[in-house]
Amino acid sequence: MFEHVPPGWPDGVRPPGTTGWQGDVAGWLLDQCPPDYRGHEVLRRHPVALAWLARLHVRAQVDATRQAYREARVAMVAELPAGTLEPLLAALEAEGRRLRTAEHGVELVRDALAGRTYVPRM
Repeated sequence: MFEHVPPGWPDGVRPPGTTGWQGDVAGWLLDQCPPDYRGHEVLRRHPVALAWLARLHVRAQVDATRQAYREARVAMVAELPAGTLEPLLAALEAEGRRLRTAEHGVELVRDALAGRTYVPRM
């Protein structure tokens, strides 16, 4: 069993090399993707392919959230009731942080699936 996982390793995913870790990885990666991905056996059976798609999907969500944040003040100011724009921007900021954390986790999982190991630095 690995004593250490890299900072940012997804919560609830056992460390690489432990029994069942790839099953944890597949479930976590599917949680980062559209729900319909669960219906594709090839993605459930091949976590490397799933990680590749999850990376693309999460990256697109990061980009979309950034664009929404940039455009919200102009696009939504006339559409929303007074006092709603700031909470919308706060929600977009929070979602951006969550997505960047997920993106980092996907990268760590991809590295682990490729056989890269984490060595803690002192």
